[in-house]
Amino acid sequence: MRRSLEVWKMGTVNYLEALKLQEKLASDRKALKITDTLLSLQHPPTYTVGKRETVHNLLIPDSELKSMGAELHYAQRGGDITFHGPHQAILYPIVSLRDIGLGARMYVEKLELTMIELASMYGVKAQAGQKCETGVWVEDRKIGAIGVRISSGITSHGLAFNMDPDLNYFKHIVPCGIVDKGVTSLKNEAHVELPAEEVIQEQLIACFARIFGYNDVILKDKSML
Repeated sequence: MRRSLEVWKMGTVNYLEALKLQEKLASDRKALKITDTLLSLQHPPTYTVGKRETVHNLLIPDSELKSMGAELHYAQRGGDITFHGPHQAILYPIVSLRDIGLGARMYVEKLELTMIELASMYGVKAQAGQKCETGVWVEDRKIGAIGVRISSGITSHGLAFNMDPDLNYFKHIVPCGIVDKGVTSLKNEAHVELPAEEVIQEQLIACFARIFGYNDVILKDKSML
């Protein structure tokens, strides 16, 4: 059976704009108006807090965020506080778990595998976190975060993989609520020269499509949307 995935390559998108788009697409997917869709993008500097509202894991006052050029937003996703910003590859899958025959746990595990496979392409040995440690790690350093929302079997939010973000932004939070662990990036861990970020983002899309079993991938860039 052929499974189709429409991929929107969106460049840099404001967090709230991306949030509204996800809500619209999730509604359309639930109504069977669209096929499974994957948003590939980056965000300007943004801290996001999940539905548990663990804003205490933000270590600086809100007033300082503006001077740093960063925003703070609350989202209806799982997971704790995290940072999104330039040079981080983000995938937001809007897919029907029923159609691809996955439960929530297996879905998250396949998101982890997507990032593990990408890291391995650059000789970086990444792995899923221990119990209660979501995301993907290189030893005790986090290279990829996951926070998902599933409503009526339709997914939104997703994963963020650190290509080469400014890791100083992570010093102002307890990333994903996990104390005493560091954050890293592909740039820090790979012992090879990295290609252009657009190439890495396309490789991440390819890993996602392969691991989730999509054999018909339709790419749309910003000019086509």
